[in-house]
Amino acid sequence: MGNRLEGRVAIVTGGGGGIGHGVSTWLAREGASVVVNDLGGALDGTGTSSGPADTTVASITKEGGTAVASYDSVAEFESAGRIVQTAIDTYGRLDIICHLAGILRDRMVFNMGEEEWDGVLQVHLYGAFNLVRQTVPHMIRQRYGRILLFSSISALGNSGQANYAAAKMGMVGLARCMAEELSPYGITVNAAFPAGETRMTAAIPEAASAIREQLGIAGNRADTGRSIENPLNPERNAPKCVYLCTEAAGNITGQIIDTAGLPMSLYSPRHVIRAIHKSGRWTLDELEPLMPSSLTQGLTNPAPAAPPPEQKPAAG
Repeated sequence: MGNRLEGRVAIVTGGGGGIGHGVSTWLAREGASVVVNDLGGALDGTGTSSGPADTTVASITKEGGTAVASYDSVAEFESAGRIVQTAIDTYGRLDIICHLAGILRDRMVFNMGEEEWDGVLQVHLYGAFNLVRQTVPHMIRQRYGRILLFSSISALGNSGQANYAAAKMGMVGLARCMAEELSPYGITVNAAFPAGETRMTAAIPEAASAIREQLGIAGNRADTGRSIENPLNPERNAPKCVYLCTEAAGNITGQIIDTAGLPMSLYSPRHVIRAIHKSGRWTLDELEPLMPSSLTQGLTNPAPAAPPPEQKPAAG
């Protein structure tokens, strides 16, 4: 047990399992009092259960830490307020927010219904706003806070997850905007790109495989048969994420930090890499020949259209 977060109070949404369980546990190990929030629903957001939050709380208290369970949803503003009030009523303050709560309703965009789109954004993106908006007044008054929104590498694009990617990239924009707004009050806001073998990735094996490939750690086992610790053990994210919640990380805000697997990585902000100029209005006649050799040179279509099927000669 450490003391880097002694006297601090944290809320972890989605703290009942997977990556959230690890983050909750490591926060408590560093001395924080933790509100473990988990609705306990299925991956698609249906149903409720107190089991996941209770299990994490029991694990923390068994180690000598301090934690209390919360079963409210982040998806509604008033409900998110009750999560925050649990921290205030129980521990008297609130210093750290880790928003991991999320659901999946994967579908190709041409098959996606409005409910599938709305449901995912409601938990991930609206949930982030609801929780932060209810939290920030407390943090501003005490001139201190750490907010970590858990985005995903899927924000960069993942087939079949238009709703999830949109929500996760929205959280990046939210984090960067809030970092500027809240910095004068001693509050940092960052976005994490975590990964781990959880029930969420188990439900979407194609996405899990893509993450492994992007991280360069697919099939990380020794040929001798000696097992190497699984790089995608979800708890590997925890110490990196908890560091971002400590006083030592007070200079880090508005950033995207990848905490997946073995490394810890910093993403560069988007910036202009090429430009074309003209002292006047462009015309299509000018742009058509110029673009392929300048602005878009080297760009390839990641999913080019399939060639039309061959026409069979008519019989007879």
